[in-house]
Amino acid sequence: MTNVYSLDGLLVFGLLLVCTCAYLRKVPRLRTWLLSERRGVWGVCHKAAVIGTRLHVAVSVSCLLMAFYILVGK
Repeated sequence: MTNVYSLDGLLVFGLLLVCTCAYLRKVPRLRTWLLSERRGVWGVCHKAAVIGTRLHVAVSVSCLLMAFYILVGK
């Protein structure tokens, strides 16, 4: 189990946020409903979705490395 208050827990949380928001950006109804606002809490989701779509290769490699670290390294 990963603790949220550790560095690896924060990295897992950030990666999951970016991946989830990037996935939600691909769904047309959710994109207009959730990710249309660019300020506040929904603005963070919008920015995470932009990061996830523009850097999709780096994000996917980071997810694979983090999964390997959690499964084998811990």
